[in-house]
Amino acid sequence: MKPKNIFLIAVALVVLAAVIYTLTATESPEDYIERIEDERERQFKFIRFNIDSPLSEEQKRSFKALSFYPIDPEYKVTARMVPVSNKKVRELPMTDGTTERYIEHSYAEFTLKGMPLRLLLLQDINEADKRNFFVAFADDTSARETYGGGRYINARQTGKNSITIDFNLAYNPYCAYNPDYACPLPPKENLLKVPIPAGEKNYDK
Repeated sequence: MKPKNIFLIAVALVVLAAVIYTLTATESPEDYIERIEDERERQFKFIRFNIDSPLSEEQKRSFKALSFYPIDPEYKVTARMVPVSNKKVRELPMTDGTTERYIEHSYAEFTLKGMPLRLLLLQDINEADKRNFFVAFADDTSARETYGGGRYINARQTGKNSITIDFNLAYNPYCAYNPDYACPLPPKENLLKVPIPAGEKNYDK
């Protein structure tokens, strides 16, 4: 075989290996935990220092930390997206009695700790990136260990019919920190009858 052909084959094998690695490589548990910890630190700094924080200046002075469940990679799931037939606009009730409009897009169906679950995926009517979804949910920890009005997840579609739901990134709405804010309440479809001990806990005032 000519040296030139050997070189071309070698290049092709390197490219193929790179493609396979890109398609199959997954985040290590250590990298995943570090990423979640970084996100939690970013969240703390926003709440503590940002001008757009829901905390008052008086609250900021005494604010020391956010409270989270331990990071558990099992609470990051890949869900199957099942389209909602006859998509329509849902008016979610807000904590102040008003409503906010979202598009009922699809259901995320998945198994968590052996339990089959599903959540309604909503999309802001003004969302520019159609791969982004809003999940408002409550579970058996709500009003006990977590905020009674439910928690939120920003979810992103990862495949043609799949989406990643990471409960370790579940966060409190602004009204959990300050009742002067109005926040969407979870739709009835997302009132889970199981505990989800992942993500942010209730804010300790």
